[in-house]
Amino acid sequence: MSSKEVLLRHFYKDPAEEALGHIEVGGAELVLKGRISRDLVEEISRIKKEPEWMRLWRLRNLELFEKLPSPKWLPGVEELDLDELSHYIKPDVPKASSWEELPKEIVEAYERLGIKQAEIKFLAGLNAQLDSETVFLRVKEYVAKKGVIVTDLDTAVQKYPDLVKKYFMRIFPPEHKFAALHGALWSGGLFVYVPPGVSIEYPIEAFFLIGKAGEGNFEHSLIIADKNSHAHVIEGCAAPRLSKASFHDGMVEIYVHEGARLHFTTLQNWSSQVINFNNKRAIVEKNGYIEWIEGSIGAKVSAVYPSAFLKGEGASMESYVITFARDGHIKDGGSKAYHLAPNTRSRIVSKSISMTGGINIYRGLVRIMKGAKGSKSYTSCDSLLLDEKSKTYTYPHIQNDEPTAVIGHEASVGKLSDQLMFYLRSRGFRENEALSLIIGGFLSDVLARLPFEQAALVKAALDLEFSKIGSVG
Repeated sequence: MSSKEVLLRHFYKDPAEEALGHIEVGGAELVLKGRISRDLVEEISRIKKEPEWMRLWRLRNLELFEKLPSPKWLPGVEELDLDELSHYIKPDVPKASSWEELPKEIVEAYERLGIKQAEIKFLAGLNAQLDSETVFLRVKEYVAKKGVIVTDLDTAVQKYPDLVKKYFMRIFPPEHKFAALHGALWSGGLFVYVPPGVSIEYPIEAFFLIGKAGEGNFEHSLIIADKNSHAHVIEGCAAPRLSKASFHDGMVEIYVHEGARLHFTTLQNWSSQVINFNNKRAIVEKNGYIEWIEGSIGAKVSAVYPSAFLKGEGASMESYVITFARDGHIKDGGSKAYHLAPNTRSRIVSKSISMTGGINIYRGLVRIMKGAKGSKSYTSCDSLLLDEKSKTYTYPHIQNDEPTAVIGHEASVGKLSDQLMFYLRSRGFRENEALSLIIGGFLSDVLARLPFEQAALVKAALDLEFSKIGSVG
């Protein structure tokens, strides 16, 4: 074992696993597990007291799930035995609007993850979900006074059915097997509606915690930014060390209306027993803007491809993806941009770090349709290998059917060399400081382009990841 690998294994720290340990979080009032069947789907709908249209929607998705083939492009699928998972877990605590209403052990779990402090200090709203249901929901008064709706999706189905029916799984329909599975079993998630012309100064966060081993987690977040509105939504994910694999099959749908701006930041830190698959897609109307920031740190296998359909003239998307893979874990990700209208813009920047045998895979897609005149797209994927065991693969796909469009693509792979480490040590840096300096430099151009508050969020996650090495950036 090389000195670099010894250093990485000694200093590597998984923030969520360290914070939560081996103990499963919270108890359960009800658990539904076993074969995925009509009876199971009907029971979930009955428990939630859903309207008939949602029950029928679930059953249509179940039929599609049973017919569609397993996707060969999703790594880790062969490890899953879906019939052995708990598909719905109802926590044994009622939904609370203050921390004092929750059991001490639940509050302590969120405190160790920094969620309670963030909610009190700067979040405009927080929806905290444990297993399959929301356990904490609080929205600041000034947000509600602006007419902004922030709630869990189950509540939105009951209180705002017309809004939900208009958008739910219209942006990301059940086009593959696991999207259909999600449509049949979804539970919980965030619902946000921002009225025309309204701007929310501080972020809204949804935090999802898998608390049990062998759990299937299927939350669904639906974000609607109406005309000329502006909002920032954060998605956080974590799990303790689990005795057997859990499966996350979530979905995020975002509709950006004319002139609206929506920032969506994900800090994914599932523990190393979680297989993570998250369906993320936005539709962007005229002069609208969507920004995806994906910080993918945890999970044994993770496959995430934030995408946008640039539907209106002048619509734009930016996507910044930072991924870590270690110990044979697989991070399969990238972004997709579909240019459907003139003068649309997309920028995709991916940074991956592989260490101690980790595998990073980049899959990017840019499609510019005929008639999308004057459109521009730029993609960049850079990889850093910290040892000889680690691997990285790049599969960009660019299809341009519009002769007036401009497309740029760059890619690079760098390795952590003994010579560079020796040079930095000769300049007075300790080995851990030198490693932190190299990683910080590799990520600096992405962090520098982000607004301050978003860069701070990503940097905080990186500092946790390498907390014993030293601060990043």
